[in-house]
Amino acid sequence: MAVTVAPEQIDSIVWNQHHDPFEVLGPHMIQQDGQTVWAIRAYLPTADAAWVVLPESRSEYPMEQGHNPHFFECVLTTQELSNYQLKYQEGEHERYVYDPYAFKTRRITDFDVHLFAEGNHHRIYEKLGAHVTEIDGVSGVYFAVWAPSARNVSVLGDFNYWDGRKHQMRRTGNGIWELFIPEIGYGEHYKYEIKNHHGHIYEKSDPYGFQQEVRPKTASIVTDLDAYEWQDADWMEQRRQTEPLDHPVSVYEVHLGSWLHASSAEPSVLPDGSIEPAVQVAELKPGARFLTYRELAAKLIPYVKELGFTHIELLPIAEHPFDGSWGYQVTGYYAATSRYGTPEDFMYFVDQCHQAGIGVLIDWVPGHFPKDGHGLAFFDGTHLYEHADPRQGEHKQWGTLVFNYGRNEVRNFLVANALFWFDKYHIDGMRVDAVASMLYLDYLREDGAWVANEYGGRENIEAADFLRQVNHVVFSYFPGVLSIAEESTSWPMVSWPTYVGGLGFNLKWNMGWMHDMLDYFHMDPWFRQFHQNNVTFSIWYAFSENFMLALSHDEVVHGKSNMLGKMPGDEWQKFANMRCLFTYMFTHPGKKTLFMSMEYGQWSEWNVWGDLEWHLLQYEPHQKHHTFMTKLNELYKSEPALYTNDFSQDGFEWIDCNDNRHSVVSFIRRDRDSHDFVVTICNFTPQPHSHYRLGVPESGYYREIFNSDAREFGGSNMGNLGGKWTDEWSYHGKPYSIDVTLPPLAVVVFKLDRDYTEGVRSGTIQP
Repeated sequence: MAVTVAPEQIDSIVWNQHHDPFEVLGPHMIQQDGQTVWAIRAYLPTADAAWVVLPESRSEYPMEQGHNPHFFECVLTTQELSNYQLKYQEGEHERYVYDPYAFKTRRITDFDVHLFAEGNHHRIYEKLGAHVTEIDGVSGVYFAVWAPSARNVSVLGDFNYWDGRKHQMRRTGNGIWELFIPEIGYGEHYKYEIKNHHGHIYEKSDPYGFQQEVRPKTASIVTDLDAYEWQDADWMEQRRQTEPLDHPVSVYEVHLGSWLHASSAEPSVLPDGSIEPAVQVAELKPGARFLTYRELAAKLIPYVKELGFTHIELLPIAEHPFDGSWGYQVTGYYAATSRYGTPEDFMYFVDQCHQAGIGVLIDWVPGHFPKDGHGLAFFDGTHLYEHADPRQGEHKQWGTLVFNYGRNEVRNFLVANALFWFDKYHIDGMRVDAVASMLYLDYLREDGAWVANEYGGRENIEAADFLRQVNHVVFSYFPGVLSIAEESTSWPMVSWPTYVGGLGFNLKWNMGWMHDMLDYFHMDPWFRQFHQNNVTFSIWYAFSENFMLALSHDEVVHGKSNMLGKMPGDEWQKFANMRCLFTYMFTHPGKKTLFMSMEYGQWSEWNVWGDLEWHLLQYEPHQKHHTFMTKLNELYKSEPALYTNDFSQDGFEWIDCNDNRHSVVSFIRRDRDSHDFVVTICNFTPQPHSHYRLGVPESGYYREIFNSDAREFGGSNMGNLGGKWTDEWSYHGKPYSIDVTLPPLAVVVFKLDRDYTEGVRSGTIQP
């Protein structure tokens, strides 16, 4: 019997050139000899013979070969035809499968397509990608990918021996290709085979894939992100009702792959007790492997909690192929990197952080992406995610591509990705990397190598609109979280709300403060008297944005030396300088971020391939600096004056910023909700000063609540014997003053002890 479809249609399937294989394959009702019959067609490129098997009777009906030896058809007169199977023979093997082209139900609705096309489908990751589902009582995986310029798209995987002829997808609205493949499930490895109109083939990982293989492999993995049972409901509810800027934010920035390694001889133990040594082994140094997310939960979280930090910030944990990129060249935006375990393992890590009272921030990279062949670059045979013009679409110095923020679907990909990490992984904030590179069209570009905006300017209007959208959407869904901009220019209103024209972040890294302070502390203390402006200038603009003071990974690489090595003088002075810098940082307005290893004073630059220098903690200076960092966090969190009024001029007042002869500054930090305040005095030279008079606003006993020169921190232990009483001596424009001792290269912090003052004055306490 001749097949009931034209040879040209068969050829389009055989040569993988049909935009909708459902028009040819699967069951079709046709008229034959005056009656309605079913024509069931299948293309089985490795089969020698095939049969249709009906579900109830298990009757087998042979399929005829037509026009092509691997194209089969069977005509049946049965009234009902559902959930039939195909039996086919490959050599000596027989296989039974459900026909994927019998399942015509679409999971993506026209409304989904409409929202995606306008850039407003906030949970598009629940539609695109690979999702285990059930259709007509049969379980399988529904695949969907956006590739509007592709001629054809197929699903490749272990289940079809990576043969793109076997599971050809159909094109639906807005260039979305989809296919339900029955009888496969979680754990399947897959990619998309994409052909452009020139016949060129690209094998791509899933842009919306939830997991990828451990590099150097690049396949996506079908994954369940909803099976993990979270135990952080109290944390999430409290976060929802909290304004984070009113609370202490002290961030420990971590690169998980170099914080600490384990021996490759020590296997990775999975939650079920099984052993998985192979996939976790990293070729970082002989005999080393990465810690898993669960091992990091057991080691990193208690360490950070002991130090007193409020948050852990992770360098990008989205999947990336090259360890040396530190995670900033992302290929799997929706996949937590498999270097350290599974998505569920990362959920466990976040969950354990929350149960320990620690928030989790991640670095997010919407500014650029790498050119790796399996990634987003030239995705469907055209410049889909990036600009076609290299003057707009490429960072030459970075070797990466720039997202086309003017394309709705690309913007939707990124906006939904930001929401995804909050939704599925319960993160508490994101630091958006390289915002300046997004905002300026001429960023790192020479004259003539960039394209001006429609008004002739250098501002990337589309990128600014994208940032406003992503921040507006994130805060709409997840109040109480942090969105932090790494932005190094004078772009206005970065941390202002979108409804007044701001970019909508609630914090911005203060790069100016960082550069000024590192330049200042790098110089010999004698010269600091000529550079007092480095210390004081930040206050001129401190309240124009919501600033975070950050000493990050970027400051301890590429020949810049680690923090301790930047400091002048002998070893004692280096540690004293660093304590002085950190104490000034924690008493200065703004939230705080420190990179790992700064808490104990590592000498060497950060090396992404090795461990931190943990052996240094056996030596007293490093032990004492570790103690200092713990106590500094205690001070910061215990004094509301140091965090409740960070972003208002009402929370800060200079006492004296002009004593450049001594390189001393002094100021007051005020609590927003009470009359409490603390007085900070910084001596940036190794010369101690006795009988240094300082004006204060109220009379009484000022207790010395912190001294960075304390013996327990490795200092000279010079101080003020616990505190000072005021004198009836107006000074610095204040009605009272105290006579204090300023230790060398140190910061001392005083607080008016109202209870003690009142007790002594009333006679209930003996002074």
